[in-house]
Amino acid sequence: MNRPIDPERQSAATRSTLVSVVVNILLVILQVVIGLLAHSQALVADAIHSLTDLLSDGVVLIVNRHSQKGPDAEHPYGHQRFETAAALAIGALLLSVGVGMLWNSFTKLQHPETVAEVGHAALAVALFALIAKELLFRYLLRVAKRVRSSMLAANAWHARSDAASSFVVALGIVANLAGLHLADPLAALIVGLMIMRTGWKFFFNALNDLMDSAVDDETEKRILRHLMSTPGVEGIHDLKTRKLGDMIWVEVDIEMDATLTISQGHAIAMAARKQVMDNEPVLDVMTHFDPVDVSTTQAKRPAG
Repeated sequence: MNRPIDPERQSAATRSTLVSVVVNILLVILQVVIGLLAHSQALVADAIHSLTDLLSDGVVLIVNRHSQKGPDAEHPYGHQRFETAAALAIGALLLSVGVGMLWNSFTKLQHPETVAEVGHAALAVALFALIAKELLFRYLLRVAKRVRSSMLAANAWHARSDAASSFVVALGIVANLAGLHLADPLAALIVGLMIMRTGWKFFFNALNDLMDSAVDDETEKRILRHLMSTPGVEGIHDLKTRKLGDMIWVEVDIEMDATLTISQGHAIAMAARKQVMDNEPVLDVMTHFDPVDVSTTQAKRPAG
């Protein structure tokens, strides 16, 4: 039987994402209105970035409902990869938005006569957005770490990229007010590059997970130690892992004393499975019993 659905995890994801939705709605409205009135392309670009946060929040809310469902006839391994798909979608969204912003900024820089002086109100809004996004990032990342959700982590770092972009926007507005008018569209161009970088990171990582990538070496070593520390396990081979969203699927051949009964071997395999699932974010452990002569396997067991 697979690991049961964690209701606290689903609730935390929904609650934190709704907080992000409220914050981003307020920021989008404020940045668009003041950005247009104060003639700040950078502030409007930052508003577009905040709007992509709203879209990604919507993806998270929808996917969170589906990813926590248990296995069914059409999805015997569960729905955890909905989270990976969400991270892929967020990455693609960021990439497309970044490209659009780069094109718009580059066009402005080619025609400097069209760049106007920015109003002082734009600076106040940019600083307010910077503080709000940084606080939102810290809150979302804390929740993501607590419930071990890569989808929430992706959303949190999206908020951090917004905070970084707001900082760049604030600098561009300050330079514009000091007489360097091209600083505002230049800041918008930098924001576009930052968005593209973040988008590529999440797109590539999610794509890699969808290709059944194994866990990192350190996690695999921990799983190995959990298995080998189970009484009755004489050795293991053919350990395979793959990611399913934020969870891990494990397959392994366990070596046991050839003189054991089927019932005894099954009990050891279940104990090894429990040992791994109690200590790692593992969805399930599929085991195969290989009978061995214990006199030849004692040297394989770790000391202590």
